[in-house]
Amino acid sequence: MSVRERRTRTCQGKGSLDVTIADSLERQFVRKADVARWLEKEYRAYAGLPLDSVDLNRIEKLVGAHSVVRDAQAWLTDDGVLHVELSQRQPVVRFDDGTNGYYADATGFVFPLQSQGSADVPVVNGHIPMKIPRGFKGTPADAAEKAWLDKMIGLINTITGTVWEHNIVKITVNTKGDLVLTPREGQEQFIFGEPVRVQEKLRLMKAYYESVVPARPGYRTVDLRYRGQLVCRK
Repeated sequence: MSVRERRTRTCQGKGSLDVTIADSLERQFVRKADVARWLEKEYRAYAGLPLDSVDLNRIEKLVGAHSVVRDAQAWLTDDGVLHVELSQRQPVVRFDDGTNGYYADATGFVFPLQSQGSADVPVVNGHIPMKIPRGFKGTPADAAEKAWLDKMIGLINTITGTVWEHNIVKITVNTKGDLVLTPREGQEQFIFGEPVRVQEKLRLMKAYYESVVPARPGYRTVDLRYRGQLVCRK
């Protein structure tokens, strides 16, 4: 299409808005109707504009500004259809401190829980050592908070796809800042401590189930914080 034709041909508006959500089968945080509503509210008039007057960069930015959108692209075709394609953020963990809940993805990007759609990911609750304001989106500015979050994501990534993903049903941060893991079966609580030396501590948990439980069951706490040691208490 020539430049002159693009100046005279117009965008057809909502009736010709084509929205593609690349991962809609995996997550349903965003619906096509949401994108149409965002454009109507935040971009306002694009219907009827000449094709070369539609600010595609602005459309990409306003769609991408929504916390659950990871990436957005917009383009026009010669028939006047506005196309928007987006992908959603993929949470790997959910945090709940009792007053505020939020997700984090694999990059450490924090974003709010959504009114529609949810993610089946591990939940960490209790005394979360991050002060995340309600509605916050982005990476924690505090270096210590970001470091802790990165270590937690490392822990979650390590147990995902293993037997521990199924067997650990609860992760709590106690008042001392230690992680406490609750298994699906049994009365034990595993005091994991800081989210460091993860592989070593998981090996200790495995050793506990293989060696201690068959011989002396009934412990209530199993402390994994000490290198190469299991400290079991009834």
